[in-house]
Amino acid sequence: MRSLLCAAGAAGIVLFAAAGPAVADGGGGADGFTIEDTRITESSGLAASRAHPGVYWTHNDSDDGPYVYAVDGRTGRTVATVTLRGIGDPRDVEAISVGPDGNVYVGDIGDNLGGTWNHVWIYRFPEPRKLRDQTVTAAQFTVKYDGGPRDAEAMMVHPKTGRVYIASKKKSGGAALYEGPERLAARGTNTFRRIAGIDQWVTDGAFSPDGTRLLLRGYFGAEMYRWEGGRPKDIGSVGVPLQMQGESVTFALDGRTLLFGSEGKSSQVQPVGLSGDQLPESAKASDGKSGGGDGTGKGDAADGGQEAGGKNRNVLLAAATFGVATVVVLALRRMFRRR
Repeated sequence: MRSLLCAAGAAGIVLFAAAGPAVADGGGGADGFTIEDTRITESSGLAASRAHPGVYWTHNDSDDGPYVYAVDGRTGRTVATVTLRGIGDPRDVEAISVGPDGNVYVGDIGDNLGGTWNHVWIYRFPEPRKLRDQTVTAAQFTVKYDGGPRDAEAMMVHPKTGRVYIASKKKSGGAALYEGPERLAARGTNTFRRIAGIDQWVTDGAFSPDGTRLLLRGYFGAEMYRWEGGRPKDIGSVGVPLQMQGESVTFALDGRTLLFGSEGKSSQVQPVGLSGDQLPESAKASDGKSGGGDGTGKGDAADGGQEAGGKNRNVLLAAATFGVATVVVLALRRMFRRR
């Protein structure tokens, strides 16, 4: 079955590469890269570094240890391995995010038993000033949900308020967005409270650098939200590259490009350019100042036509990708039956 999924994924990726939107240069790696480090086989989270533009933080899923890797988006090579000291044995690390306080947050929030752990953890360490292999002391925070245990893979730190959010995973089990306390406490328990339902099987998420957009991704799709008053407002879907096991996402530092990652050896991080209302407010304001619009996101008639055309292309692309993937899977199944 894995070979079937790989073939289908390859077909989808080829189509995506051929028809995907243009990507702006939001710093090193904004045009995509391949993770070259053979130790990183289950990249489950991705976060653009603030201190080192063009570098991306990632980590393996479970059974790796207290390690976080800094990957150069220009080469795909690991430029630093950070070992976390002062925490217990990581159980199921699923997410990573960079906060406005200069810290990197790591979410040990997965629960492969379907949401039975009575607590999970978040680790926090200062983003290193120099990129080199090093051991750092990390803070450890105990987390519980107000409605009982949840399986989750998405943890996001708001880039302005520093508040931490977690999105639970399972759509059938009532996936939702949970808000942490205003500040995490190292002593006692940090209770995360449900603030919104999410109609998606969420594997990762990210805030835009200016904090006005929230993107939640799944294996085959993603949804963009406008962030207003500390709550998400759905503004539409975003095309996602068809990947072997789509697990991660981050915004490029300029907010104009999303980078989608996947698990697997030599996994690719693939870019998707944003346009129209999906652009963060800071990017739209910048367009207005440079004569690309009025900064309100409304645009002129020509902009509206481009946006509509982009939506139509996305629909056609999704249909074509699904069709080709289906044909490939069916053909391979027949071939294996004949054997």
